[in-house]
Amino acid sequence: MGNDSRPAEPERGSGGERLVTWAASRTGLRGPAGSVRRMVFPDHWSFLLGEIALYSLLVLLVTGVYLSLYFHPSADLLVYDGRYAPLRGQLVSRAFDSTLHLSFDVRGGLLIRQAHHWAALVFVAALFTHLMRAFFTGAFRKPRELNWVLGFVLLVLAMFAGLTGYDLPDDLLSGTGLRVVHGTLLSIPVVGTYLSFLLFGGEFPGDDLIARFNTLHTLVIPALIVAVLAARAALAVRHRPTQYPGPGRTENNVVGLPFTVRAVKSGGYLCLVSGVIFLMAAVAQINPVWDYGPFRPDQVAAGSQPDWYMGVADGLLRVMPGWETDLWGHTLALDNFLPLLAGLLLFLAMGAYPFLEAWVTDDDRDHHLLDRPRNRPVRTALGVAWLSVYAVALAGAANDVIATRLHVSVNSVTWTVRVGLFLVPVLAFVLTKRLALALQRRDRDQVLHGRETGVIKRLPHGEYVEVHEPLDPARLHTLTTHQQYRPLQAPPGRDPDGSAPTRVRRLRLALSRAFYGPGTQIPKPSPSEHRELTARHRP
Repeated sequence: MGNDSRPAEPERGSGGERLVTWAASRTGLRGPAGSVRRMVFPDHWSFLLGEIALYSLLVLLVTGVYLSLYFHPSADLLVYDGRYAPLRGQLVSRAFDSTLHLSFDVRGGLLIRQAHHWAALVFVAALFTHLMRAFFTGAFRKPRELNWVLGFVLLVLAMFAGLTGYDLPDDLLSGTGLRVVHGTLLSIPVVGTYLSFLLFGGEFPGDDLIARFNTLHTLVIPALIVAVLAARAALAVRHRPTQYPGPGRTENNVVGLPFTVRAVKSGGYLCLVSGVIFLMAAVAQINPVWDYGPFRPDQVAAGSQPDWYMGVADGLLRVMPGWETDLWGHTLALDNFLPLLAGLLLFLAMGAYPFLEAWVTDDDRDHHLLDRPRNRPVRTALGVAWLSVYAVALAGAANDVIATRLHVSVNSVTWTVRVGLFLVPVLAFVLTKRLALALQRRDRDQVLHGRETGVIKRLPHGEYVEVHEPLDPARLHTLTTHQQYRPLQAPPGRDPDGSAPTRVRRLRLALSRAFYGPGTQIPKPSPSEHRELTARHRP
């Protein structure tokens, strides 16, 4: 039960040597690969989040193949003459016509279409939650930085897969979303116009967009997703699974189920996830394109909402003031460009965080035991603050619906979201950090004083005390096995080579103090403190 853990010495050598060593340790190019059949898999419910993502992806691929047999990715116009009477005689695109035909004329078509859409939402949600689990438990630390980067890339690909599929039916709702995409692309300085023409095949709405989105949605993005998943699986075999701390669990072993047992349980879980998705598709309607009608460039759907994972982008666009400026004779649409830039930086911050933490801690050891979120208060608080930005922006994406349902001014909702984007993350960071420290303090008290029994004892000198029972070894191990870092220390005066500390060095020291300095963690009790204080409470 030591109080701290000193980081290992940083890697030495030239830049090229350090890069080769870093890549070899993360990819496992040096050393034999372990056999999958000999692997042991920890049995914890949180690891099922990744399996939900994988199995919903399988549902997506199977239902997507079925839908592609009936869908016509064409913007050519025709007169609708199908079963849905309210739209008969209207001019629609072949894409919209084939979507209605699939929904009303193909046996089981509507079920498959809705299962495909629900599976997409479940896939992104499970993947996002899986990444957050990895973030809060420190599963991204060496040697798994590349696993985290690949997971982040997978999340981005899943979001773009959803966006391209969302726009394929060519209904009024998806067309409204495309109008937002068009305006955002045009706001990008210098290359925005070229990107818009490349995507739409000319002026908005163009004639080639549906065909191009269909190629991206059915071929390019799925191939990239499968490739990234294969790379992650290979790295997982190389590095073996992580596990939560507990009795008998160390950095050098894995406690869990053998491969054959895990495979049987995973097969059952695949059936369960698939069944839940198809149950949702059978009882919960989603994306009724016949209610929205075909897309027309001169119309906009009222109350239009994107899927939840794109809500942060739409929310930032809605609450941004209508700022424009002229620069060198060109108009910059800041009301679209700044939300795009803010959303991009928000996601890049999540993707780059493992490298920031490794730089701050100067820790080059392999980590196979996960952290309890309370034992890393600053990291946990940063994660909750990031999620709060996402949540507030998502509320901003529904400002019109909130105003209508609650009978308030849409201006009031918009200003509330604007203020919340700056205020809520700060409050979330402070409250989460204090909560984590309070939980650490409670753990320390339990280690020192044991569990309260409710038995009151009177001492010879008249004092009344409550009798405490020592914690069982398993609980004691869980509460004391974590490592505590010390902030990096600046050399007195100047660096060893005689030069003054650089700005980068000073920044690193300041961040290290912010992560692990005073007020960021509660010291673990020493073995002598534990023996002394527990002896006092024994009956």
